[in-house]
Amino acid sequence: MADRKPIESWLTDMDGVLIHEGTPIPGAEEFLRRLRESGKPFLVLTNNSIYTPRDLSARLAGMGLEVPEECIWTSALATAKFLAGQRPNGTAYVIGEAGLTTALYQAGYVLTDNNPDYVVLGETRTYSFEALTKAIRLINQGARFICTNPDETGPSTEGVLPATGSVAALITKATGVEPYFVGKPNPLMMREALNTAGAHSESAVMIGDRMDTDIVAGMEAGMETVLVLTGLTSAADVERFPYRPSRVVKSIADLVELV
Repeated sequence: MADRKPIESWLTDMDGVLIHEGTPIPGAEEFLRRLRESGKPFLVLTNNSIYTPRDLSARLAGMGLEVPEECIWTSALATAKFLAGQRPNGTAYVIGEAGLTTALYQAGYVLTDNNPDYVVLGETRTYSFEALTKAIRLINQGARFICTNPDETGPSTEGVLPATGSVAALITKATGVEPYFVGKPNPLMMREALNTAGAHSESAVMIGDRMDTDIVAGMEAGMETVLVLTGLTSAADVERFPYRPSRVVKSIADLVELV
C-alpha cells in the first residue's frame, strides 16, 4: 500500500470476508483478535438491516468470532443517522426488522403510518403485500422514499433470496419514485462509519468481497481498498470494472500480518 499513511483504522465487510453462510472463513478469528489486541479502531460493516449490533455480536460469538457490538456498523444505523440529520425527530413508516426499527427509535423517530415524513424500506424475510401496498400509497401521498441498501439478492443455504433492492424496484415501478439508498455503495455509509470509529480516510482501509459495493464505496470515500476472493468477486471479475482495489488477496488470512 505505497504512498499512503500507515494503516491506523480498519473497516471490513462481514459476509464473504469474515463469514460465509454462517461459517467463519479461515483466518477471520485471528484477524479479529489481532485487531482487538492492537487497540486500533475497527468496524465490521454490513448492508443487512435485519439485526441490531447486539444481535450480530451474539450471532458472531456463536460462530467463535468476537466482535463487540460497538464495533459493528449496519445500514440500519447509517439510515437512522442520516434521517436524524436530515429531519430530526421525524416520522417514518418502516418495512423491516428489529435492526431498523430499533435504530430509528433510538435516533428519535416516531414510527407511524399516519402521514409519515418517510417510507423506509429495509430487509425482512417476510415482505407483506399489505405493507408494500401501504408503502406505495404513502409515497403517492408525498412521503419520501428511503432504502437501507440496494442489494438485489441475498444468500441463503437454499439459494439466493430477493432483497431490499428488488423490493424497492417493485415500489418504484408502482409509484414512479426512486428511493435514496443509504448503504453501500453509497460513500455516505463509509464516511459515517469513519466518523463513528474516529478514523480518517487517509489512514483507513476497507476490506470487502464485492467490487460493486465494498470496493467502490471505499475508493469513493478516499480509503485504501482490499478485495478478498472468498465472496462474490473472482480474480477474473476484477478486470471487468473501470476501477481497481488497492490490493487483491485470497482471503482475510493474508491480512493478519498487516494488523
